[in-house]
Amino acid sequence: MTWTLLYLRSRHVPLALAAAVGGVAALWALYLAFAKERDVTPMMVVLTVLLMVTALAPTLAGPDENLERTASVRWAWRRAVHLLAGLLIILVVLLATRHTGARFGPVALVVRDATGLLGLMALCATVVGAARSWFLPLGWTTIAALYPQPGTWGAVATWQGQPPDSRAATVVAAVLAIGGLVTYAVAGPARRDPAE
Repeated sequence: MTWTLLYLRSRHVPLALAAAVGGVAALWALYLAFAKERDVTPMMVVLTVLLMVTALAPTLAGPDENLERTASVRWAWRRAVHLLAGLLIILVVLLATRHTGARFGPVALVVRDATGLLGLMALCATVVGAARSWFLPLGWTTIAALYPQPGTWGAVATWQGQPPDSRAATVVAAVLAIGGLVTYAVAGPARRDPAE
């Protein structure tokens, strides 16, 4: 068995991918069957991106991060590749629907929210651990998608639910994406309390 396969299995990546892709496939099929419009509503797109991001949350840490920290392995680039691969999977799955009868888009919305939410989840993983890293993205995005606010400060606070051409929302997503990538790659997930 190769190191990569062991790495993926130890982080339950196959199960997380099945949940993420299966969830999108179910939503896509429902929308295709019942919706009158070809384009999926922006709120549904945001919530679908959120579904995929939260499904990937458990993959951000192995079963024993404390043990892995003692290994003489360069983790920073592996963690960065892990996040970028998760982003690539989300983008490929959702943007592949652009050629079907139920299209998840626009592309700018999918890219902005996927990068920003993955970065936010990675930041949360470094602070509270991978098991709880999806709490903040889930709560914040649900409120932002349901109640987007106007104006610059409203766009900053509810960046996930803003139109794709919102500069303020794009800047917030970019800051979260870069901050999450760098922080997670360098620091890794938070150490677990042995009592947990």
